[in-house]
Amino acid sequence: MRSRTNEPPDLRHTCVTLLLDLGVPPHIVRQIAGHSDIGVTMKVYAHASLDEQRKALGSLSDRLG
Repeated sequence: MRSRTNEPPDLRHTCVTLLLDLGVPPHIVRQIAGHSDIGVTMKVYAHASLDEQRKALGSLSDRLG
């Protein structure tokens, strides 16, 4: 299956995932990817890495003291 811009799906997936990992706001990534719904961007392409999960839980722990 090819995307509407004819790039291989793996390249599209990698690009969107890297943009999200770089902290680009999801609504901007949605526009770059050409998704009509941000739910697609977040459900299909957003993957929380183990490092991101640890960082998030560490931040929560710091906040809770």
